[in-house]
Amino acid sequence: MSELKKLAFVTGGSRGLGLQNAKDLVRLGYDVVLVASNEELLRARASELDAQYRAVDLADLERTQAVFSEMQETFGTPDVLILAHGVMSEKMSKTLRTTIDEWRRVIGINLDSVFAIINSVVPAMAERRTGRVVAYSACLGRMSGPGNAGGLAPYRISKAGVNALVRNLAHETGLGARGLLVDAVCPNHTRTDMGGPDAPRSIEEGADTALWLATREFTPGVDLTGVLWEDREVIPF
Repeated sequence: MSELKKLAFVTGGSRGLGLQNAKDLVRLGYDVVLVASNEELLRARASELDAQYRAVDLADLERTQAVFSEMQETFGTPDVLILAHGVMSEKMSKTLRTTIDEWRRVIGINLDSVFAIINSVVPAMAERRTGRVVAYSACLGRMSGPGNAGGLAPYRISKAGVNALVRNLAHETGLGARGLLVDAVCPNHTRTDMGGPDAPRSIEEGADTALWLATREFTPGVDLTGVLWEDREVIPF
C-alpha cells in the first residue's frame, strides 16, 4: 500500500454496488481492500483491480472484528469505510411468518455485522479526526414515505436499524465537526443480484451517491451528515 494514497475498506466488494464503489475508488487513486465471503471470487476481483482483499463470513461477528483489526494493523486506518454488503429476507417473511433462523440470518448480516465493523474500525478514524463512513441502507427501511410498511420484515427492520445506527454514531462524533462523516445511502432498485435484471437503475447509478459521500467536500455547520441520502439528496428516515 502506498503511503501517498488514501485507503478505503469496502465490504460487499466482490460484486454489485460494493464492487462498483471499489472500481471507482481505485480509479480515483485510492488503495482499496475488498471484503466479502466468497474468497475465490474476491481474489479474482482484487486481481482485476490491483487491490487487496480479505475473505470473511460477516455473520461470524468475532471473526469479522478480528479480520478488520488485522486489516488495520496491516494496511492502516482507512480514510473511507463503505459497508455495501447485505442480504434480502425471504419473500414471505412477514413478521408473524418469519422464523427465528431467518430473523437472525438477515439481522446478523445487515445490522449486527455493520455494528461489529464500525465498532472495530471507526474508533481509530474518530481519533484521527478524519474519515468517511458510508453504510448502504434501503428505502424499504424508512419509517416514512411510500412503501415503508408491511412484508419483508427482517430486511426492512435491519435497514431501519442501520439508519438509526448511522444517525446515532454521527451525533456521538460531532456531526462532522470533528472530521468524521457518517451517512446512510439508499441506492434504490438497482440491477444487482439482489435487485434482479429488470430493476430500473444501473449499478453505476445505484453506486453513485455512496461514492459521492465518500469523496465529497464537507463544511461543518453547513453541510449535513448523519442522514439518509438518495441521488445525492437527503430523504427522511
